Amino acid sequence: MKKIIYMVVGSISLGLGTAGTVLPILPTVPFLLLAAYCFARSSKKVHDWFVCTKLYQDNLESYVKGQGMTKATKIRIMVTVTVLMSIGFAMMHAVILGRIVLASVWIFHILYFAFGVKTIKIQKSNVH
Repeated sequence: MKKIIYMVVGSISLGLGTAGTVLPILPTVPFLLLAAYCFARSSKKVHDWFVCTKLYQDNLESYVKGQGMTKATKIRIMVTVTVLMSIGFAMMHAVILGRIVLASVWIFHILYFAFGVKTIKIQKSNVH
């Protein structure tokens, strides 16, 4: 039963992560990380397929290997987090503690992606 739940959550996360590649308001990386986690716990075959996809290789592979993320990926994540946190911040106009928590989480995200995650350069292949 656990494996089925992991598979369902992984599939939903993969769908949301895929949608996030084209919709600027939807985050890509967190959903793909969740999909990778769930697939690893549900099926080796599905996990192996997922890590071979272009979606995984373009968005997560270097981060999972500890190498870092491209500047574009980091910016996309920071912009998405900022937009989503701003919406929550605006909606909590009467909840000061909620605004403080959101602002703290936002600052942590920005600092983490700016200074905690290594920025890697995209390597261009020499194809003629």
